[in-house]
Amino acid sequence: MDDSLHHRIFLLSPAYAGGERARMILNDGAQFELARKLRGRKGAPIAEVFTFLSGLYFRGKVAYAMAFARPPRGTPGVLVITPTRGLVDATTRIGLKDLREFAAVDIREDDPRYRLPIERDAQRLAKKLPLPTEVILLGSIATAKYVDVLLASFRDRLRFPCDFIGRGDMSRGGLLLRCAVDRQELAYIAVAGAIVSGRRPPKLPPRRYVESKGPGRFVRGAQPPGRR
Repeated sequence: MDDSLHHRIFLLSPAYAGGERARMILNDGAQFELARKLRGRKGAPIAEVFTFLSGLYFRGKVAYAMAFARPPRGTPGVLVITPTRGLVDATTRIGLKDLREFAAVDIREDDPRYRLPIERDAQRLAKKLPLPTEVILLGSIATAKYVDVLLASFRDRLRFPCDFIGRGDMSRGGLLLRCAVDRQELAYIAVAGAIVSGRRPPKLPPRRYVESKGPGRFVRGAQPPGRR
C-alpha cells in the first residue's frame, strides 16, 4: 500500500432492505434485540442494521473499513450508500420509519429518489476532501448505479480493491473480514477504466470469528469442528 497517502475513506454499498431479513425485523411482533433497538427512541446504527440484512458481506465491509479508514479531521471515515438518504455516516442511528423508506426504493441510477441525494452528498464530499485522499468503494463496480454517480464527483480518486475481481459477495465478505482481523490491507486500483471481470480466485480457507469491542470489531476464533 502507498502510505504516502495521508487520507483514505470508504463508501459501502447498501444492504437490500426489501428482502426476507428486512421483513423479519419490520414485523410488528419481532422481539429480538436489534428489532427492539430499531423501535426504541434512539434507534440502531445503520451499519448494524445493514449487517443484519446482508450478513457476511456487509459485516466484512464494515470491519475492513473501520480497520483501515484514515479520514481527514471532521469527516467520517466510513459512509454507507443508502437508497434515499445519499451517503450516511456508518454510525448514524436509524429507526423503523427510515428502514421502511429504504425498503420502498429499489436502487436504480435513473430513479431521482436515489440519484439526487447521492449526487448531492458526493459533490459536497469531493469539495471538502483534501488532496490527496482516496475514496474506496466497497461494492460492485460492474453496475452503473454506484459507479456513474460517484465517478462524476470523485473521478480518479475513486478506487476499489483489485482482489474483488472474480469474487462473489460472500467471498468478498470473507476476504474483507480476515484482512481486518489480520490487519492486512488490500491493494486498490482506479475504478475508471477498470476491467470488472476475471478468473474466479481459489476459495478462502474457512475461519471463525468472534465479535469483540463493539460493531465492526472481530478477533479470530476457533476453527469450525472438523476443519482444524
